Amino acid sequence: MSESVSDAELVERFPWVQITHDSKFHFRGWLDKQLLINRCADCGNWHHPPKPVCPVCWSENLVPTEVDGTGTIHLAMALHQGAPAPGVDYAKGPHPVVAVDLDGADGVRFSSTVIGLPPEEVVIGLPVELDWVERYGHPFPVFRKREA
Repeated sequence: MSESVSDAELVERFPWVQITHDSKFHFRGWLDKQLLINRCADCGNWHHPPKPVCPVCWSENLVPTEVDGTGTIHLAMALHQGAPAPGVDYAKGPHPVVAVDLDGADGVRFSSTVIGLPPEEVVIGLPVELDWVERYGHPFPVFRKREA
């Protein structure tokens, strides 16, 4: 599905982010509900956000690679106000924002939100898994508590 979307259409579908040639694969993955993270084919280093070269060996041989989306919350914040976004209502209470250490992608922390939990239960060390919600009419990656 996402391969048929032109660069211009991709920019139109995700109006709240700046899409570059280095990050367009990442957002095309969202259209297919895939979380794609750059991995260097030469040294194996994972890195996010997308950059044109590997930050370890400077190789341009980068491969957008799907991760399964499991991980552990490394940082948790509760926003009481912020920019408007679909599905975010600050009047109902704080909106959780997290940075998740992704399993299998050493060194990568992916930022998003957590759904399905009250804000006071969104804590550092919580195991989470990837899920998807609709935002601006398109898939948006979020996390939910991972059950044992």
